[in-house]
Amino acid sequence: MNIFEALRESHELQRKLCRSLTRVKPGERDALFLRLKVELEAHAAAEERFLYVPMLMTNPGLSSSRHALAEHHRIEELCEDLSVPDKSTAEWLETARTLSEKVHHHLREEEHKFFQVAGKILSDSDKTQLGKRYLKDLLEMRRHYAGAYKSLAISREGEVVMASA
Repeated sequence: MNIFEALRESHELQRKLCRSLTRVKPGERDALFLRLKVELEAHAAAEERFLYVPMLMTNPGLSSSRHALAEHHRIEELCEDLSVPDKSTAEWLETARTLSEKVHHHLREEEHKFFQVAGKILSDSDKTQLGKRYLKDLLEMRRHYAGAYKSLAISREGEVVMASA
């Protein structure tokens, strides 16, 4: 699996979690938000290491990488805004909708613009190697970030899930 295929899998999971977060009942928001937050953090860390850094090292990839990093930072800030005990308020839901919009925008832009730039810069061999390294790091980062929450675990498939009681 190359880097772009691996990233698209994580992107689809992020889209699904974002859609669900803005539709679930207030009592179910805590668990779903934690899953999304861990996925976003793990994905960003691995993606920055294994796609953005190689792109930052090239002149054609510099501007788009910096833009993508800024979007990751904004998404991280929104996650912090949502990391409050009371997730039942209208304000919380509005911020969750903003997060979902930002995530969807970022993923669209990345897949339709950034991947095309990166595809021209990276060799086929680089794409495959970076994909392997990204997937390994993504799993490690999911474990790392999920480890901060007793309610989360990592499934056999490597996804963030609710821990069984």
